Amino acid sequence: MKDNENNMEEAEGLCPHCSGKHKDRDDKEKKDLMNRLKRIEGQVRGVENMLESDAYCTDILIQVSAITSALNSFNKVLLANHMKTCVTENIRNGNDEIIDELVVTLQKLMK
Repeated sequence: MKDNENNMEEAEGLCPHCSGKHKDRDDKEKKDLMNRLKRIEGQVRGVENMLESDAYCTDILIQVSAITSALNSFNKVLLANHMKTCVTENIRNGNDEIIDELVVTLQKLMK
């Protein structure tokens, strides 16, 4: 049954792994996050090219480490934005459940 629900969600454009919540980001925030992802995407393509051209293992490992660092930086920026906007707004509106959601999110990020 769960597979059918996931297929229906995907057909409707919903991610089966997402909360279903949405956030309207201002253009500056969205542009910054998108630029970071585009750079990371380029780095991943670069590693793919290195692998295809039989680059030396340590050279690839260094590039993968740079990608990991870039993803961590992306997460830090996104988390800071989330805390300054979504979390703060929910607390001001009396929704303290957002704290539990944040704790669970941080636990997942710190695996």
